[in-house]
Amino acid sequence: MRAEAVNQRPSMSRSFRRRQRLRLLFLLPMLVEFAVVFVYPLFNNVRMSLLRYDIAAFVSGRAPFVGFENYVNILGNRLMEPTVINTVVFTVVSILFQFVIGMLLALLFKRRFAGAQLLRTLLLIPWLLPIIVSATTFRWMFDYTNGIINQFLLDLHLITHPLSWLITPQLAMVSVIITNIWIGIPFNMVLLYGGLVAIPDEYYEAASIDGASGPQSFWYITVPALREVMMIVLMLGLIYTLKVFDVIMVLTGGGPADSTQILSTWTYSLSFRSLSFGQGAAAGNLLIVISLVFAVIYLRFSWTSLTGARSGGGR
Repeated sequence: MRAEAVNQRPSMSRSFRRRQRLRLLFLLPMLVEFAVVFVYPLFNNVRMSLLRYDIAAFVSGRAPFVGFENYVNILGNRLMEPTVINTVVFTVVSILFQFVIGMLLALLFKRRFAGAQLLRTLLLIPWLLPIIVSATTFRWMFDYTNGIINQFLLDLHLITHPLSWLITPQLAMVSVIITNIWIGIPFNMVLLYGGLVAIPDEYYEAASIDGASGPQSFWYITVPALREVMMIVLMLGLIYTLKVFDVIMVLTGGGPADSTQILSTWTYSLSFRSLSFGQGAAAGNLLIVISLVFAVIYLRFSWTSLTGARSGGGR
């Protein structure tokens, strides 16, 4: 018996190794795609940011190594400060209104009423449409001559003459923020609604018996129960909003006078308008680092929440 067991071990070991190689073979297409689509472009972007890669280098194929000169140049660029301020304003205001409106809509649909499912489906349209389609639609709506927004405000006598939404610096930022808010509301609503329906109705019934008002029930029951969902929604919204590009490019192109320029559009402008590919790569790497920081925070929070839920379930 012992001899048979000893003879079976090598065959079992070979079979195990064969299964492991087969599993790796199935993973190979994904690993190749990851390397081609993500690793190589990221490596090339980092390499380019360390070179003086301009139009002359693009033609000649020779780009001298300059170290961190591109990073120093973009940090000292006159557009760096206003671009960072625009990025913060655009991100914070967009996330705030997307979250608040999404929460209000989620609370509305938590109350069952006739036509709720149809209305909820219609509100998903901004999320389902391609962003370029949504941005183009808002570009028409904000048009100075034929835009429906100006006509609507004129009919309500809120303004006395049409507003130049997309060519006035202050109004241009308002326009891109409104568009981005409209696009992001369904995402917030869907996730928050999913968290709301998971809260047992018995909690609210018990609170009502104890004499709690609606705001008190929201603050002491809904908010604690939705804390993890809200953190995930806010963190994902932050990551998505930081890399918004097409909305601004379709509406204003970063103008007028760079008033709607954020880090993502500035990266494009440096590379393909100023033709300073090295500085554009450096600005892109800064945006990648910022996004990675928040991505790591999100993953750490998600992991903490998951392990906490597992340990709670175990008890």
